[in-house]
Amino acid sequence: MEQGIAEEARAVQTLGAALAGSGKPFVHDGLTPMVPGHTSTEEDPDTTNGPVGGRGRNSDVVLALAAQGVRSSVVRLPRSVHQRGSQYGFCSVLIAAAQKTGVSAYVGDGSQRWPAVNRLDAAALFRIALEDAAPGTVLHAVADEGDTMRSLAEASGGVLAVPAESVPPERFGVIGRVFALDMPLSSALTRDRFGWQPTNPSLIDDLAAGDYPTPG
Repeated sequence: MEQGIAEEARAVQTLGAALAGSGKPFVHDGLTPMVPGHTSTEEDPDTTNGPVGGRGRNSDVVLALAAQGVRSSVVRLPRSVHQRGSQYGFCSVLIAAAQKTGVSAYVGDGSQRWPAVNRLDAAALFRIALEDAAPGTVLHAVADEGDTMRSLAEASGGVLAVPAESVPPERFGVIGRVFALDMPLSSALTRDRFGWQPTNPSLIDDLAAGDYPTPG
């Protein structure tokens, strides 16, 4: 993870230097703010500390390019960018674990909320940002503000015909600590400013439809 964040930082710096003064667009895929129990909006600052804080700092560098003549913007993606039959974001971890263990697991009481967006809806927002976003704009690619982890585990468990059960966060390794956090997101400002309206299936719909990748 540290190597990936460092490589992203170098890419951002290189592209930013090449675009300085050009007035051209630069759209970056950002990390959503990590504030447990708070419905984060486009106006909340990036998370710049912790294991993935470097991603937030990279986004801040992109936004700062607005002062250097770059039409820079950041599209923040939720934890589950999904599309039936191919990928389910963080839910891919739940699916893979259920296929392996025979239990569709959720952490704690499962009330923590996971925001999501269909990959096609996210792609449409990236195009909007590329064409219309003013310099220094933050957009939220969020279709579902937050489904509970338990509802997601139950949806995938129903398809796989395995029970949904609570497990300690350690069951998912280091990422289990993130799974335990309630971090809903809003895209109200993005929808109002740009007229973006998600139209593709929700995460729950994609999970309920099945068509999961075969476990490797």
